[in-house]
Amino acid sequence: MTYSQQFATRWADNDIYGHLNNTIYYAAMDTTINTWLIGEAGFNPITSDPIAYCVSSSCNWVASGAFPDTLRVELGVGRLGTSSITWKLAILRDADDTLLANGEFVHVFVDRANRRPVPIPDALRTQIAADLSS
Repeated sequence: MTYSQQFATRWADNDIYGHLNNTIYYAAMDTTINTWLIGEAGFNPITSDPIAYCVSSSCNWVASGAFPDTLRVELGVGRLGTSSITWKLAILRDADDTLLANGEFVHVFVDRANRRPVPIPDALRTQIAADLSS
């Protein structure tokens, strides 16, 4: 994984058990993917065609995080298909590099108008190769 981003936690992110609620890990992963797509790959979710639909996501928790931890989300690519990409993510506590969770998101690229799968744009493939290839 070659792209990483910090994700600050908030007081409200802790749940009744005193650790980060599971939804925070998904928000951190989704935010990291979309930050990379927009900032590094020039993807505009409002105007780009095609668009990317998340068709699957998962998260495996390893250790607990809690406010005021700052998370570090590392992004890589597990599989690059014709019309889909499997993003691999690791979430760490930034202060001590403790692995908190591993996740996966699968995006399928679809035509904005008819919502049918289409090939991943060449420019995005090029950026993935430059930034996220192992």
